[in-house]
Amino acid sequence: MALLEVKDLHTSFFTDAGEVKAVNGVSFNLERGKVLGIVGESGSGKSVTVYSVLQILASAGKIVGGSVKFDGQELVGAGEKVMKNIRGNKISIIFQDPMTSLNPIMTIGEQMYEVIRRTNAYGEDYDERAIAIDLLKKMGLSTPERRLSQYPHELSGGMRQRVCI
Repeated sequence: MALLEVKDLHTSFFTDAGEVKAVNGVSFNLERGKVLGIVGESGSGKSVTVYSVLQILASAGKIVGGSVKFDGQELVGAGEKVMKNIRGNKISIIFQDPMTSLNPIMTIGEQMYEVIRRTNAYGEDYDERAIAIDLLKKMGLSTPERRLSQYPHELSGGMRQRVCI
């Protein structure tokens, strides 16, 4: 069984001018431990496909057909409670421009600590600073202790992307 199975996915945006079909019959499987690249021309629906999987579409967007299964669980039609447990904990998206994800008035550390607390992945007794430093080291950032006190605009674009990972 594939970790992620997308079958005949159809996503549309409903505007005053009518329906805009953004994703029209996309299917793919992602096997556990494998990497999948989604490529295509600008405007071909790559981002909307991923937003559909995570159900983070704009209010005018709607999955109108197809199936998205993660680890055997159907996500199309799953409630927000189910999706909140999956988003960030099990499936994440790294945006091309990390400044759309990072808060410019919070330090890198403050933002990482918030995510560490929110995921509840470390039990009850943990050192969020030590965890954040370890994660930044794993992402190859130099002087991770210093990075925690910096703001996103003080880091390079590549460093910001690695912080988001």
